[in-house]
Amino acid sequence: MAGSSVDTPSGVTDPAGAARGYRPSATMPFAAEFRRQASRRRTQLALGFMVLLPLIILIAFQFDSGGDDDNGRNEFSSLVELATSGGLNFTLFSIFVSASFLLVVVVALFCGDTVASEASWGSLRYLLAVPVPRARLLTVKLVVALAYSGLALLLLAGTALVAGTLRYGWSPLRSTVAAELEPTEGLLRLLAVLGYLAVVLLVVAGLAFLLSVTTDAALGAVGGAVLLWILSSILDQITALGALRDFLPTHFSTAWLGLLSTPVQTDDVVRGCISAICYATLFWGLAFWRFTRKDITS
Repeated sequence: MAGSSVDTPSGVTDPAGAARGYRPSATMPFAAEFRRQASRRRTQLALGFMVLLPLIILIAFQFDSGGDDDNGRNEFSSLVELATSGGLNFTLFSIFVSASFLLVVVVALFCGDTVASEASWGSLRYLLAVPVPRARLLTVKLVVALAYSGLALLLLAGTALVAGTLRYGWSPLRSTVAAELEPTEGLLRLLAVLGYLAVVLLVVAGLAFLLSVTTDAALGAVGGAVLLWILSSILDQITALGALRDFLPTHFSTAWLGLLSTPVQTDDVVRGCISAICYATLFWGLAFWRFTRKDITS
């Protein structure tokens, strides 16, 4: 009957039919989801590798003999020599070798696995039956995934900075595109580079998250995001595409090099930030639109 009340299991009458004390905003707390994801093996392995990679590079440098006449070897030796000239330079080298692929995979892992894994385990429908509002579930999942992605980036840079400084000392930042920068300014430049990379990787996060709510296969969501990023990188190398390349999500992915130049080149950095935010917003919007309308059967 219209206007009649509904008795809740606790015997409390609520016009809306909800139990007393139920608040959608209180379901699925961020801290609980953060701890839950921290206990997963993939999170521990991914973050552990971010710490381990700079140490592996550091050890590998000890086996570099140098002095080879081959041009390719000489170029590599020069790059190693630059990287081993101080902690800041070692950090820059670690970021340089990781930015184009490794960080893409890690971000895709955290953002692509987050919802699809729940579906593959069959636990997604039980979360929604709690009930956790769909928008709330997606928001918490996304924020936690982004938090771990940012943590991975900081762990990589932080470990490289500490290990490199202990091994090679605290020296000015040097690069092939800039004059020598004093350590304090060099550190600020590196922080700017990390900030820009974090913004660019939002595209990967958005794409992986969209695929995560579309498929029940976590591996498909992660792999699909990485493959599409690689495809965009390949297309960006085709000069025949002309101005169309400006609209590719990877076109400004290396614009962070301008932050190391003297003077600082920010034109492409600004364009890259605008492009990344637009793509990420589009992908996240599609993800929320898709998830709030799909039938959850797993």
